[in-house]
Amino acid sequence: MSNLDDSIGKILLELQKDDPETFAKLMKKAQEENPEFFDDTDGENKEIEEYNKKVEEYNRTVDEE
Repeated sequence: MSNLDDSIGKILLELQKDDPETFAKLMKKAQEENPEFFDDTDGENKEIEEYNKKVEEYNRTVDEE
């Protein structure tokens, strides 16, 4: 089962990087359907989302140069 978890994790990381909008929709749906998996993580997730936005903005500026 660990290999399956690793594979799913890698797919989700790639999706988050390649298509953040679809990733956000997928995670929102997962949270609605299984809220018990997401308890007590909202604060951490907000911090991570803010950090990811900063990284995306930085990457865009680097790509434009």
